[in-house]
Amino acid sequence: MNQHNVSALPPVVDQQTWQTALDDLRTREKAATRELDAIAAQRRRLPMVELPDYTLIGPDGPTRLVDVFDGRSQLIVYNHMWSDGAEWQCGGCTSLTSQWTRLGILDNYDARFVIVTNGPIEEALAYKAKVGNEMDWYSSSESSFGADVGAPPGAGFAVNVFLRDGDTVYRTWHTTGRGTEQLSYTFALVDILPWGRQEQWQDSPEGWPKSPTYSKWLDSPDVARLYGPNPDSQ
Repeated sequence: MNQHNVSALPPVVDQQTWQTALDDLRTREKAATRELDAIAAQRRRLPMVELPDYTLIGPDGPTRLVDVFDGRSQLIVYNHMWSDGAEWQCGGCTSLTSQWTRLGILDNYDARFVIVTNGPIEEALAYKAKVGNEMDWYSSSESSFGADVGAPPGAGFAVNVFLRDGDTVYRTWHTTGRGTEQLSYTFALVDILPWGRQEQWQDSPEGWPKSPTYSKWLDSPDVARLYGPNPDSQ
């Protein structure tokens, strides 16, 4: 457990002063909520682009992208960074995907969530088990799917959303970088803490604990140790 100087504390005030400061912050929080609602409304009005009939590789072999929907109309794909043959894959991707464990809620929204990586399916499934992921994984190693949706081999990660109309699949939304933070509960939890993320780039009061960016994130071995099938052996 990290120990910090006791000077890294907010000022102590009376109840009314605290409530006034909280009310002032709440005004901004509510404005941000309304802005997020407006952004979501704009997202629902985005146009879409028709996709080719891609074939991915699943646990049971080649699978058409339209069949990855498993009968649902909507599909969220996390494109996981991948380095063929590596013992540990991207720590950020591994840490982020470890949060998504109860995806059955999407059934009520006619939607499904899967991981797609450019790596060989055998390696992908072994890694899925190693780090304790529970969602379904697919490989785009034998198609241009990853490159075409902003996650080419040897490059970055992405989130893509698709809509199915019969046997035709459309791409409706995409994000990468810090845009994926909205899908993470860990940042939301840490951001309400008095010290926040404690990363060097953040605007914090003088004396607040600071650490190099990413240094407090779980790395891939940490995820396997905490959530993998044999945590004691990691």
